[in-house]
Amino acid sequence: MPSIFTRIINGEIPCHRVFEDAHVIAFLDIAPLSRGHVLVVPKEERERLHELSADSAQALGRALRTVAAAVVKATGCADYNVLQNNGAAAHQAVMHVHFHVIPKEPGGAGLGLKWNAGTAGPEAADLAKRIREAMAHA
Repeated sequence: MPSIFTRIINGEIPCHRVFEDAHVIAFLDIAPLSRGHVLVVPKEERERLHELSADSAQALGRALRTVAAAVVKATGCADYNVLQNNGAAAHQAVMHVHFHVIPKEPGGAGLGLKWNAGTAGPEAADLAKRIREAMAHA
């Protein structure tokens, strides 16, 4: 079954569209955390970011910059968060890759965040090596 975002892309569900090109669509979130909260969605339906084609990922990067700049200008909010979740355990609710651009209003609405920071341990060097090796074979 197509995701709700695919249904929006296909015109089956209306949206307040703010950007569209061959690979990406962006529209206002229907349950915004703040005024100007926009979703930036690849037209390629994949659940997780790393599953996207290189073309879709590159198009998303270009669109995010354009949309973020427009949201800043339109809302007057200089500060904003860009949020993207992968998988249910990471709080992804719609299983179709999407980025949130969420303006942070001074002293008010926007994304609330608690950062549960740890510390880099002795395994960090080995982990960095394994990640580099995985990228070399990707």
